[in-house]
Amino acid sequence: MANQAVGHYRWWICGLIFFATTINYLDRQVLSLLSPQLMSAYQWTNIDYGNIVSLFTFVYAISMMVAGRFIDKLGTKKGYILAIIIWSVGAGIHAIAYQMGFALYQFLSFIGLADIDKENGLVNGSAAVAVYSVAGFMIARAVLAFGESGNFPAAIKATAEYHPKKERSLATGIFNSGANVGAILAPLTVPAIALLWGWQWAFIAVMLIGFVWVGFWWVWYEKPEDQKRLGARELAYINSDVDEESDVEKVVHTPWAKLLSFRQTWAFAFGKFMTDGVWWFFLFWLPIYLNAQYGMAATDIAIPIAFIYTLTMVGSIGGGAFPNFFLRYGMDVFNARRTAMFVIALFPLVVLFAQPLGHISYWVPVILIAIGASAHQAWSANIFTTVSDIFPKNAVASVVGIGGFAGGMGGVLLNQLGGVLFDHFEHLGKISVGYSIMFAICATAYILAWIVMRILVPKYKPITEL
Repeated sequence: MANQAVGHYRWWICGLIFFATTINYLDRQVLSLLSPQLMSAYQWTNIDYGNIVSLFTFVYAISMMVAGRFIDKLGTKKGYILAIIIWSVGAGIHAIAYQMGFALYQFLSFIGLADIDKENGLVNGSAAVAVYSVAGFMIARAVLAFGESGNFPAAIKATAEYHPKKERSLATGIFNSGANVGAILAPLTVPAIALLWGWQWAFIAVMLIGFVWVGFWWVWYEKPEDQKRLGARELAYINSDVDEESDVEKVVHTPWAKLLSFRQTWAFAFGKFMTDGVWWFFLFWLPIYLNAQYGMAATDIAIPIAFIYTLTMVGSIGGGAFPNFFLRYGMDVFNARRTAMFVIALFPLVVLFAQPLGHISYWVPVILIAIGASAHQAWSANIFTTVSDIFPKNAVASVVGIGGFAGGMGGVLLNQLGGVLFDHFEHLGKISVGYSIMFAICATAYILAWIVMRILVPKYKPITEL
């Protein structure tokens, strides 16, 4: 049955999910792109900024553990709408973060939990402008993270509803590329909006875009069986490979304690813990790095950041296909994937040269970091698949949730470490040393993760029953 004959409405739904994922990454990157300006305006230290972005990562990691259950309970349409409304509100309230922080400390002072010296404008001996703004931005980031955690569970659920199994990997690849597109569009638009209308409008703009998407989703999305715009032949095609017993009925949620008894679970979790933080570090700290090391303004940073995330699209697509090279030489799937991951783990080592060669041009570290970030996407495309290689279907989502939490905690630690190191070496007048240390951690994280994963799971040993 040719796709043209059966219709293409399911691809309109995939397109909506693609745009939601694009908005998701637009929203989360606004803060990092405006960070040099905000750090100057509100007198933040690197530790202050590290605390703000660490809270986002922490809340996102915690929320990912339960987001899927909420989406299942509410349904795809309502669940996705609720998620994007929450994260759009979270994005918008960044514009009034200082006022929220001020109100919070006034309330805490009223109930006796904070000591505010109104005459000198101080809070517990710290500059009020920093304390109020940090508190407000942490509130906004927490709301944003809580809402954004619902994007991928809702997107994956909608894809499963609207595509037959043989088509889902393609649909997932299409909507997931929205993450890279969002990361590219953000540096090309956010600095310009901030320059023309003020930084607050950058946050408000992405909030409004989210609300517009909600309108389209409300009008165009229904379950396939209730979708009047879906032809009978396309509905039959969507259900063409559905088993007699539905996937939902087969799912039995395995207790986490049982899953944690397997070395395979710990191998995946450790791999995520070691490497996810590298991606978060690049996402949140690169604009600050380019400003601190090369004095680049937000508008100057746009092209280098866009270049980095354009290259990550190559890693995302190419990394997923890379194991096929080893399959052609007779390797089984597990060893082909593990060998591919070893080769991929070598590429981030080029980041070790970002600082030593940075005196040549800022493009040298940008290109080397782009290679490392692209390798991360290639690594991610494979490490997620190791779970489905080893665990039965009814345990995959739970193991991925455990790994996602571990990866989030790795992100929290790396962001906290960055703030401490950068403040310490900036005080000594040697900020470049701080970045050299962080880049060394990012460069070696993947090969260390691969070695430990190899020790924990030395040979293919699938978990057949739970």
